[in-house]
Amino acid sequence: MEPPGALPRPRSPAPEAAEPPGSPALPAEEHPPAAQEAKRRGPGPQGPAECGARVGAGDGREPGGRARRPRVTVDSSKAKTSLEALKISLRQLRWKEFPCGRRLPCDIYWHGVSFHDNDIFSGQVNKFPGMTEMVRKITLSRAVRTMQYLFPLEYNFYPRSWILPDESSFFEKEIRMMKDRDPSWKPTFIVKPDGGCQGDGIYLIKDPSDIRLTGGLQSRPAVVQEYICKPLLVDKLKFDIRLYVLLKSLEPLEIYIAKDGLSRFCTEPYQEPTLKNLHQVFMHLTNYSLNIHSGNFIHSDNANTGSKRTFSSILCRLSSKGVDVKKVWSDIISLVIKTIIALTPELKVYYQSDIPSGKPGPTCFQILGFDILLMKNLKPMLLEVNANPSMRIEHEKELSPGVFENVPSPVDEEVKVAVIRDTLRLVDPHKQKKKDYWILQEHGYYKTSFFFFCCSSQTLEHVSDAKEELLDAGPPERLDHDVSTALEAGLPSLCLKQVFPKYAKQFNYLRLVDRVAALFIRFLGVKGTTKLGPTGFRTFIRNCKLSNSNFSMASVDILYIDITRRWNSMGIDHKESGMCWQAFVEAFFFLAQKKYKSLPLPEQVASLIDFCEYHLAVLDEKRLVCGRG
Repeated sequence: MEPPGALPRPRSPAPEAAEPPGSPALPAEEHPPAAQEAKRRGPGPQGPAECGARVGAGDGREPGGRARRPRVTVDSSKAKTSLEALKISLRQLRWKEFPCGRRLPCDIYWHGVSFHDNDIFSGQVNKFPGMTEMVRKITLSRAVRTMQYLFPLEYNFYPRSWILPDESSFFEKEIRMMKDRDPSWKPTFIVKPDGGCQGDGIYLIKDPSDIRLTGGLQSRPAVVQEYICKPLLVDKLKFDIRLYVLLKSLEPLEIYIAKDGLSRFCTEPYQEPTLKNLHQVFMHLTNYSLNIHSGNFIHSDNANTGSKRTFSSILCRLSSKGVDVKKVWSDIISLVIKTIIALTPELKVYYQSDIPSGKPGPTCFQILGFDILLMKNLKPMLLEVNANPSMRIEHEKELSPGVFENVPSPVDEEVKVAVIRDTLRLVDPHKQKKKDYWILQEHGYYKTSFFFFCCSSQTLEHVSDAKEELLDAGPPERLDHDVSTALEAGLPSLCLKQVFPKYAKQFNYLRLVDRVAALFIRFLGVKGTTKLGPTGFRTFIRNCKLSNSNFSMASVDILYIDITRRWNSMGIDHKESGMCWQAFVEAFFFLAQKKYKSLPLPEQVASLIDFCEYHLAVLDEKRLVCGRG
């Protein structure tokens, strides 16, 4: 069941397949030799820590003596595997790169792994604090499960999951009951280690008793899921989709999806799992890092063939067979938005811990890798979300036994360079300053489109053409980033399409847990913590008027102790004591069911949120009046 209001379906990207999202590097500007330039400028503050600082040089002035717009500065010292794609993107944008870091602040910091800097007080970082923890298999499963409790039909795109070892006995009991009810049911399950990546430690089983205890589940917890036995096949091979999603902002929520992605293929013809073929990873697991070791793996310079292809080439092929690719895209967009909505509540808890409100710190954005499997009936299923999707644009080629060479991968470069380049265009700080300037100049009475209104008719036609090129561009209520960036000389239209807040009306009703997170964060007390102490929980109950003769403060304390102790026994972070976010959600659902017994769960939770927000608003108003007095 889809949310109220039909989700506008994007046009198929198939017609764009012939025109890759990436573009060749812009022609280099004519500059004086580096040595002459350094001599002319004389000694300056730039030292060894800023080695190779500029991508393209110049005297900072346009022909005719006009000052050139200051270049955006990017610290790439921690870019790691995305470095080459980032360098190409910066050359195309003509931005300044600081590969060894910089003493002065940069506009953008590009990290390869996670948000791990405590000394960045300004600018933008391409990682959110806590994102790596949020998309681990267990945390993701818990976040989606919370939404499945509230909206089971809307979140049926994620396979049924059990968390090991905490739910081992429950998993065995549930499967036994299901088999007793239907003796013909012969399921297959896939076991995924919580911290695993690149296919490490994944295996298939037919029965709960087959779970491997090597090393002990206590030392390596895992998620076990129902295996999707009927995937869509192309050339008799199973494949998945790596789709790139930009979380541009957490508050307000802003999501973009790349118009193209990668399709990663298995290297052996698919057969439904049996006891004889369960171990054949090249048949069942689509991970690139596994299949590249298969003798059947094909590196191709063509986006339409080989073991790694563009997603648009698959859509083009499906379209030629009569498949409604608009519906496929619409379902994928819905899956992505719902998944991000499930992740954001706990992500906000991590965010306020690392970057407390009111203290200096960077703003964040992040490119996520969504791994999606199309079933035979074309329904997309979420496999996992990657906080650090590989942005490598080359692969290793074995020249002789034990001797390897990095060889460019045209398919990777076509997709990944466009994603990085256009992410940078969307977060361009200078563009935002210009936008804010125009709003300020007009005292808020005119939108930024006032600038374009003053352009010539030829330019307006260019804007209109650029708008037409954007996938599924609806009636333009405003001239957004997609249009303004299309005016940048020599660059193609954005490969990233905004899906939220564009489709916010269809999905805002799912954001109940976001409001619960706001309550949790309000009562955390000490900045920088992620757990709620007993005093904070009692204050929450008292301020929201949730205690009464049937639910005394003694009962509140018992509830806090029972739930907190149980969640802490599950291996939740023990660095600090108190009630973790997941435990608070359980307590909140319990309180909602206790207070509004006759309502279904979503209405119970929504009613309790409204009740709490009302009493807190009244309390805030009283404090405001007292403060004025």
